[in-house]
Amino acid sequence: MTGMLEEETRIRAPLFKDRKEAGEVLAECLAAYRDKDALVLGIPRGGVPVAAEVARGLNAEMDIIVARKLGSPDSAELAIGAVTANGGRFLNEEVIRELDVSDTYLARVTEVEMAEARLREERFRRSRPAPTLNDRIVILVDDGLATGATMRAAVRSVRKAMPARLVVAVPVAPPQTCGALRREADEVVCPYQPDPFWAIGLFYQNFAPTEDSEVEGLIRQAYDRQLAGRVVW
Repeated sequence: MTGMLEEETRIRAPLFKDRKEAGEVLAECLAAYRDKDALVLGIPRGGVPVAAEVARGLNAEMDIIVARKLGSPDSAELAIGAVTANGGRFLNEEVIRELDVSDTYLARVTEVEMAEARLREERFRRSRPAPTLNDRIVILVDDGLATGATMRAAVRSVRKAMPARLVVAVPVAPPQTCGALRREADEVVCPYQPDPFWAIGLFYQNFAPTEDSEVEGLIRQAYDRQLAGRVVW
């Protein structure tokens, strides 16, 4: 019994001090993309501080992609899928069948959350233009994945723009989620894939919510560097 408790404690011990450290670790894993004109896209809110450190380590451009969870008819917290501002959508077909979710409801919730994703991208960018994705190395970053619904919606969104290479990069995620994403992305980089997997926050010492103001500030800094004709941090 004591051995089981020790093993659980070991697994549950935080892997990262905070999102900044997680981004630094992830950047090391992505070193092959340094100085390759890559574009790092963080998923707000928590993925953006991680993406900022990845972009810093790779000397890359940084921006965002907003993915919104699609809640079930009975509970907004129960995800039946996710959608992005341009209509990239992932649906959890198994859950949808179990809950007998109607096509009418799916269409309505998709429209609502897509509109909210657009509003959030506009708010975070503050009229700054979205980056070009076509024929570029695009690296999608979040602070961790559980089911991976929002990341899969983001992958499908970016695919529409025909990037040269699409990489998913997260500090921690369950192995089965990484496996599912490998079927959609060109590459999945995830240094820690614990099994069993608990809530993402358990792998961080500091997992305080990321505020909108921090996201806006990080995007503004990235855009200012781009305007100045340099990506160097």
